[in-house]
Amino acid sequence: MTFVARHIEAVIRQHTEKYPVLAITGPRQSGKTTMLKNIFEDYRYVSLENPDNRAFATDDPLGFLREYPEHIIFDEVQQAPGLFSYIQTIVDESRQMGQFILSGSQNFQLLNNITQSLAGRVALFKLLPFDFAEMRSGNLLAETFPEACLNGFYPAIYDRGIEPTTFYANYIQTYVERDVTELANIRDLRQFRTFLSLCAARVGQLMNLSSIANECGITQPTAKAWLSILESSYITFQLQPFYRNFSKRVVKTPKIYFYDTGLLCHLLGIRNTTTFNENQLRGNIFENLIIAEIYKQNEHKYLHQDYWFWRDSNGHEVDLLTQNGNLYDIFEIKSTQTIMTEHFAGLNYFNEISENNAGEKTLIYGGSTNQSRTQYTVKGWKNI
Repeated sequence: MTFVARHIEAVIRQHTEKYPVLAITGPRQSGKTTMLKNIFEDYRYVSLENPDNRAFATDDPLGFLREYPEHIIFDEVQQAPGLFSYIQTIVDESRQMGQFILSGSQNFQLLNNITQSLAGRVALFKLLPFDFAEMRSGNLLAETFPEACLNGFYPAIYDRGIEPTTFYANYIQTYVERDVTELANIRDLRQFRTFLSLCAARVGQLMNLSSIANECGITQPTAKAWLSILESSYITFQLQPFYRNFSKRVVKTPKIYFYDTGLLCHLLGIRNTTTFNENQLRGNIFENLIIAEIYKQNEHKYLHQDYWFWRDSNGHEVDLLTQNGNLYDIFEIKSTQTIMTEHFAGLNYFNEISENNAGEKTLIYGGSTNQSRTQYTVKGWKNI
């Protein structure tokens, strides 16, 4: 595979001169180690996944940090939480920028340690699987969206030529289940696998945890805890509803999505484009593809943008919404390759109910041709 530069690299380089500590988080196998070694060629690399390194860091953090005082990448640093308070003391005394680079794949543990010990001293970044532009730069992006959804966006699939079905089967066993068992006391792994599959079956839909818990045979608090673990391990994320009271009957339940559509398709038992196109969740998976891509661009370009969806109790809906000054840029997402007048109905309704506060109104569809209409922007899925 041609080397694929990550968009976030430039932003990370800039902040190396502004913060003593940089922390990069993201899912396992998203390319964090490869990227960091590329950016910080003159830094030493230490993985806390290594039992010897972890034991040294845990038993004797002062001695460990004397061994590695500066220009160090500590990978999976959440494995040695005792290091954080000592790192705080070191950077406060040295006032040296770019002194420590921390990375980890469990966002909850990493953020918890950072907020306790390193607040104000650290720049935090998220590296997610490849975005579309990164895929294009390596000539890796599939021609059609069903192929793109099935293949997914994890670098190892392309770097090592791994069949997606094989990769995702191993990914679930090796990483997802391991991270979960580290973070929660799960007695029955089969129940967790069922829970994961039920989340996949509800992609792009309003999240009903009670229903999932009942089907899975677990309590609602357990379902909530497991969902939190999936989010902190960068498997799923929730898109929150937009609460502004244009109408008193707005939906206030979030939707669930997966960071990677390849993993999503694997969990749904979709293995080829024929079964993809026949699957009743085809439109939901396409919606997930687009929303996950916009999330990836937001993180990789360091835009700090917030996104929501909007729906009222009568079924009027905008798939994605973001604030742009006093206006709201709104998006409709359709898997169809044919553009029809009714596809703009939700955008028009939101513009009307918000008293013309809609800014850019964009339809993203499953075709490839862009259109610039008087009131709307129409984008093919590859062009967002």
